[in-house]
Amino acid sequence: MRPVRSLWLAGPQVWLPDSEAQAARERALCLDAGFEPLIPAVMPAGESGDELAARQFYAARMAQLRQADAAIVNLTPFRGPSADTAAVFEAGVLAGLGRPIFAYLNVASELEAEYVGRVDQMLGASLDENRVWRDADDCQVEDHGLPETVMLWGEARRLFVIVTHDPLRDLTGLELCLEALGLYAE
Repeated sequence: MRPVRSLWLAGPQVWLPDSEAQAARERALCLDAGFEPLIPAVMPAGESGDELAARQFYAARMAQLRQADAAIVNLTPFRGPSADTAAVFEAGVLAGLGRPIFAYLNVASELEAEYVGRVDQMLGASLDENRVWRDADDCQVEDHGLPETVMLWGEARRLFVIVTHDPLRDLTGLELCLEALGLYAE
């Protein structure tokens, strides 16, 4: 097993208006646990719409991902019932590189603790005559009683679900992932 020193931290927190303060809190927790955090930045707003700048940003991000020994992915629902798409992509890349993935998901209530519950609450879903959940477009909604889709849930060595009053900023899940990763890395 490759020793774990550097941690990729993915999730919607980079989009928060106080993202720098949130990153400082995350960085401090990681350093206290003995890990070097790799905290992604967003592409500068002035480069929006510039394809060359976007491709360069992507290449740099991929190089950063290859440097990570493991990842802690914040799967908190963002702009809908699912996790931030960039965080999901990065988790997939790191899984493909064989890096261990630990994850957490913050929700505001127990009703949101399962994926199908969030789809129902945010987009509307209903049970059909065969007791299969369907969304408003009549597409099947994955329902395995899990906090996320099978592919995200299954890849995570541990996935913690935290019910909190501040889903986008609560770092309890990060702390639990750091603890679990510390046990894994021993």
